[in-house]
Amino acid sequence: MMFNKVYKPFLIGTIFLATTATTMAQTGPPVETKKANSDYKPAFAGQTRIGSVKTKTPYTATVISTELKGPWGMHVLPDGRLLISSKPGTMQILTTDGKIVKTITGFPTVQFEGQGGLLDITIDPHFTVNRMVYWTFAEPGDDGATLAVAKGKLSADETKLENVKVIWEAFPRYKGAGQFGSRIAFDKAGNLFVTSGDRQANDIRVKAQDLGTTTGKIIHITKEGKPVAGNPFIGKAGAKPEIYAYGFRNEDGLAINPVTGGLWEVEFGPRGGDEVNLIKPGGNYGWPFVTYGIEYSGEKVYDGIQQKPGTIQPVYYWDPVLSPGCMMFYTGNIAEWKNNMFVGGLSGQHIARLVIKNNKVVGEESLLADKNERWRCIATGKDGAIYAATDGGKLYRIAKQ
Repeated sequence: MMFNKVYKPFLIGTIFLATTATTMAQTGPPVETKKANSDYKPAFAGQTRIGSVKTKTPYTATVISTELKGPWGMHVLPDGRLLISSKPGTMQILTTDGKIVKTITGFPTVQFEGQGGLLDITIDPHFTVNRMVYWTFAEPGDDGATLAVAKGKLSADETKLENVKVIWEAFPRYKGAGQFGSRIAFDKAGNLFVTSGDRQANDIRVKAQDLGTTTGKIIHITKEGKPVAGNPFIGKAGAKPEIYAYGFRNEDGLAINPVTGGLWEVEFGPRGGDEVNLIKPGGNYGWPFVTYGIEYSGEKVYDGIQQKPGTIQPVYYWDPVLSPGCMMFYTGNIAEWKNNMFVGGLSGQHIARLVIKNNKVVGEESLLADKNERWRCIATGKDGAIYAATDGGKLYRIAKQ
């Protein structure tokens, strides 16, 4: 068969890259060497403890700020600066050398307690025109707190948010401070995906399976907080029309794959059972009745089921846990990292790099484990570097050497 000269290099290059990605995977033993919490078996080969890979490109990891106060969410502004949320209830703008240049106020009161506070942030796809910012937060109330989504216009001097409006609230409220989620991401049509945690306690976590509530769900709403047309449960009796998928514990990572357009979620599990999920509309992801984790006490979670008809298996899971606090797909200038998933570990105290091919994890690497940090938010900068913030208030710049 004859190839046109224009296309031959492209085809060879494509084949070479695919082969390289395949050979990069499974080049070493799994990065996890500790004993698992349970004797549960994966549903398929490669679902956990995949073979390790190792970065060959020299890179540096530099602390560029130690002044962050409870960082939780991070978004890169169009000019390359970093917008970072602080759990107590403010946001800050930093330059890429770590200098705090603006502190933003004007937010509704947050319940800054436990896992609650001012949480994730993003900006409107048309931010350069409308200057709109969107965020999630733990909203206090007489009947308990709930996860809320709000929006506001960043003032011209970048010091406050104007015309602030809460556009969506999770139901029901609950008097507790655990597991709000929450991450937000715009889809290509300009609508919002929002992760809503199960709120942790035994008497509410079962509602992750209840379509009449919005805890333990992934939500799909417009910029006005309305259900997106075409959502899978619109018209189903008793179901909340904003629900996109259900059966989640505490979804602390959410991102759209820049190559495939698929929506991916990373979930903070119980003792064992942290998950990476590819989200399908209408999908049931099992929690709390289907999980690879166990209770913190060591007991089974309900009947200790890991596989059940009608529920979707995680693409990947960890046991022992990584305790994922954030995730992203890398779009920077280190070629071997391109489109890999990076997951910030809290108790795991490292950043997990996952090589994904055909919607499967084919290699894993532990990065920056020597820093002993709890990694809370992460983003690829306009300059190709990774910016990652820790619970201890540090901001790292991870860049090609």
